[in-house]
Order: sequence, then C-alpha cells, then structure tokens
Amino acid sequence: MLNLLKSWLKNSLMAILLVTIFLGITTAGWTPSSSAALPAGNAITDGKALLRYALPIDNKPVRQLQGSLEDISAQLRANRRWGAISKDISQASRILDKPSQILTSVPAERQPQAEAWITELKSGVGKLQELANSKDKEQILQERSKLLNLVTQLEESMVKQFPFEVPAEYSNLPQLKGRATVEIKTNKGDLTLVVDGYSAPVTAGNFVDLVQRGFYNGLEFTRSEESYFLQTGDPAGKDVGFIDPTTGKYRAIPLEVLVKGDKAPTYGITLEEAGRYVDMP
Repeated sequence: MLNLLKSWLKNSLMAILLVTIFLGITTAGWTPSSSAALPAGNAITDGKALLRYALPIDNKPVRQLQGSLEDISAQLRANRRWGAISKDISQASRILDKPSQILTSVPAERQPQAEAWITELKSGVGKLQELANSKDKEQILQERSKLLNLVTQLEESMVKQFPFEVPAEYSNLPQLKGRATVEIKTNKGDLTLVVDGYSAPVTAGNFVDLVQRGFYNGLEFTRSEESYFLQTGDPAGKDVGFIDPTTGKYRAIPLEVLVKGDKAPTYGITLEEAGRYVDMP
C-alpha cells in the first residue's frame, strides 16, 4: 500500500513555477503528507493573468471575455485546436456585441474611455478571426496579447475602492491598498515586479516600505534555484530581517493568503491548518 501511495504521489504531482522573494516571514513547517492535497485544475502560471483575476471586480461578461482570449494560448499549445480557437473568438465577439453589460460595472466618468477600449477590442477580435482562418500562430499570439492588455485596462477601470479592511491587530504595519511596480537591478539581470496589494495588502505594504527605505540595496540573495526560488531579506550581521528603527524590534508580518472566492485574506494560518486543502489561492 505504501509503495502504491508513493507511486501515485510521484506520478500525480505537477511542477509549479515559483518566483518568491523572502521578506523575513517565518511560517509553519510542511504539511504532513496524510493531510496534503492539490487544488483541482491547472495552476495559472501567467503573471499578467493572475493580476487580472486578482482585481476586485464582479462583472461576469468581462471575465468570460478574458477567459476566452486566454484559452486561445492553451489551444495553440494543444496541437493547435483551430476549432476550439474559433469557438473562443466567437464567444469573445458575442460578449463585445453587448457592451452595456460590461459598462454597467464601470463608473460613469470612466465610461467614455471604456467604450473606446471596447471598440478597439471588437476590431481586434475581428482581426484575430482572420488570423485564425489563415492559421498564423505567431500573429495570433501577438494579437491576443494586445487584446488582453486592453482587457486589463478595462477591468482596472471597474475597480471602485479597496474591497476590505485589514484586521485591526495589523493596523500598525504598512499597507498597500492597490498595486505598485518595483524595478530591481541585479548583477544577473534586471527584474520588474508588480506588487499586488489587492491580494495581500500587509505583505505588499511591508515590501514596498522596505524598498522605499533602501533595505534591499546591495543585499545579497541567500538562496537561488533556477526557475524555482529566489530568496533575500537577511542583511549581514547579527540582525535577521528588518529591525524597525522606531521600535528597535524585528518587524514580523502575518502569513496572508487570499483564496479564490473569498472577500478578504486569511491571516496567520496556512490553508492546510484551516482545513482548506484544495482551495485555490
């Protein structure tokens, strides 16, 4: 039975691409294998798609539009399923034929710009169908990318306010109620990070605060595994992590995880400890 279980685990676990910057957070150890599980479905590894889905909006048509355009890439990878691609494009076209259903979630002052984006999307979807008819894979991917950038702008225009309050016990910590872009220069190349405060305002706020203080300037990476893990945050000397000069103490921040479908993150507990083994972050 044990050998069967080991074989099942070996053949079932999929590789997940993780790029993580360690911010001085200490979390619990690994979940025992007896209670571990994987969420259903395939993990989203497209950073831009993750940022779109993390926006605090509630408009079903624009999410369906996004899903249809994102699915095209999956169909191209799956032996170029042109019938499925045409179906995705047709669904996107039908959604854009009813712009009022999308605009209902856009504040009045932003609607003229949103209408211009929808017009541009309609034109682009028509061009996408022509490219699908000619089965031009590279051109399809380029046009799809342009359209998804427009969808991003459209979805961002629907955000009205920050959707929840951080628990009072963490109100003394920096918070990012929105997003920030951080440029990182290293001797191995440069990185651009989009920090998502909608999903983790305390974690994001702590990181941006440390960037602004210059905490990471000249700091070495203490662990690096290609295409998997990147860790920094521990300065030279006896100090571990960031010592707040106003208190003289190590600044600890809670584990903060927003689960798909939840209105606010969970704090200070892993999903496994909460009994939510297969919920999708």
